[in-house]
Amino acid sequence: MFAPMFSLRTSPRHPLIIPFARHFILKRETPRKPHFFSLHFRSVVSSNNSFGSLLLLLLSKMSLRVLNPNAEVLNKSAALHMNINAAKGLQDVLKTNLGPKGTIKMLVGGAGDIKLTKDGNTLLKEMQIQNPTAIMIARTAVAQDDASGDGTTSTVIFIGELMKQSERYIDEGMHPRVLVDGFDIAKRATLQFLEKFKTPVVMGDEPDKEILKMVARTTVRTKLYESLADQLTDIIVNAVLCIRKPEEAIDLFMVEIMHMRHKFDVDTRLVEGLVLDHGSRHPDMKRRAENCYILTSNVSLEYEKSEVNSGFFYSSAEQREAMVAAERRQVDEKVKKIIELKNKVCSGNDSNFVVINQKGIDPPSLDLLAREGIIALRRAKRRNMERLVLACGGEAVNSVDDLTPECLGWAGLVYEHVLGEEKYTFVENVKNPFSCTILIKGPNDHTIAQIKDAVRDGLRAVKNTLEDEAVVLGAGAFEVAARQYLMNEVKKTVEGRAQLGVEAFADALLVVPKTLAENSGLDTQDVIIALTGEHDKGNIVGLSLNTGEPVDPAMEGIFDNYSVKRQIINSGPVIVSQLLVVDEVIRAGRNMRKPT
Repeated sequence: MFAPMFSLRTSPRHPLIIPFARHFILKRETPRKPHFFSLHFRSVVSSNNSFGSLLLLLLSKMSLRVLNPNAEVLNKSAALHMNINAAKGLQDVLKTNLGPKGTIKMLVGGAGDIKLTKDGNTLLKEMQIQNPTAIMIARTAVAQDDASGDGTTSTVIFIGELMKQSERYIDEGMHPRVLVDGFDIAKRATLQFLEKFKTPVVMGDEPDKEILKMVARTTVRTKLYESLADQLTDIIVNAVLCIRKPEEAIDLFMVEIMHMRHKFDVDTRLVEGLVLDHGSRHPDMKRRAENCYILTSNVSLEYEKSEVNSGFFYSSAEQREAMVAAERRQVDEKVKKIIELKNKVCSGNDSNFVVINQKGIDPPSLDLLAREGIIALRRAKRRNMERLVLACGGEAVNSVDDLTPECLGWAGLVYEHVLGEEKYTFVENVKNPFSCTILIKGPNDHTIAQIKDAVRDGLRAVKNTLEDEAVVLGAGAFEVAARQYLMNEVKKTVEGRAQLGVEAFADALLVVPKTLAENSGLDTQDVIIALTGEHDKGNIVGLSLNTGEPVDPAMEGIFDNYSVKRQIINSGPVIVSQLLVVDEVIRAGRNMRKPT
């Protein structure tokens, strides 16, 4: 039972461990003096020396190994340094991606598939991270992206910098709890400063499109090259404003992101309508129609089997033919009701009629519709049914009974585009669309994937601005201003060694402008000196990545999301505080109990 005590026999630091262990065993085995061991043990442990604390640590590990001999245990110092090194390692991986001048990572899968990206969210999801601390930080950053749509890379490098600053003070003998208290004070003060620092933006019925474009441009330029980012900015802003309804939450799922491996990335455009990834299934149907009435339906126009297992026994072939005719008659009656509605609304004008059905349409029904000049699409995706109603108007019907013209939507143009073996149906020129499609084009899958990531982040950035009704000056201006505020005002109000925690938090904020400068090939020390000097004079400036000089972010149109900054400041110190107070890492799952 006490064999693990002898594993430290060769330890030069504590030569008294082994004699005490022998005495411990001898007295334990002697039945005549049962109380000597307890008295001696209490006297050793209660003494305030390093030997007593070491003994408690050894006994705790020994008890754990008795329960699970395969358990792995890291003590306080090793656990703390493991957490710090994991945070620093993950920071080193992602910090080169930050900003418009950031580099791109190539991810190679097990099957040899390649993905090129600089999006932090994509990297953290695709990389196979083994370290448990790094996994925890990665999950926090991914949750940041899920909550606010951006800031994944910034969250990781901020957490890594906080851990790096903490290591400096801990190595000098400071207790982690003191740093945690200082971080908590600094976090609350920074959030209060953010409320004062943000720039309010009025977003009424007619929002300021220029501000929205600046926010979207700032986000998209970190993912794509400048000219393409500027082109996508207008597309993204117009798409969000298209689906925006007064006094209702913005649903970005009403923006369909469709891609075509065709032409170049600059051919990406906004379709105020819908693009369906399939075409008609009848050779005689029209491929192009103008002034179209749109019937959005979820009606089965084909014979369906019964829901219960049933069978029919025929005594003659005539009975079977009669049964087939009755089944066919039931479907034909549904089709005739649609044709009657078409004749009612299209008679006497040059209008056309389009049926977009979520369920199936069998070949005989398609033939009947094609004879009447009706374009019919079957098996439309469920997510597109709601988009069709919002884009074209009308109602989605589940039955052909009591069809009225009020159920119909309208589109100025419906046409089919064939690309290789793929067919696409465009529904455009709608009147008052509340749904739209961003059609992404590119020569290869890598380009399309990069544009998709950038478009999604841009949509979230514009949505956040409309909901927050506020923006924050970018280019590192907020981080430098917050650091000056913490050092000049907040630190003076803090008593004791918690001031060092506030100072460490303030220095960690500078990781954003430092990383931006480093990724742009600039000298970080010169940049920080120039920025802090301007802020000391009362000038709110950021970093120009082209010249390396301080600039006014408002004049350059560089704005960040208020909600993203707030989420980073909230989540980063919380994770760091939890990691710093970890005094032991135990790997002792059930699967480790099995003998190797």
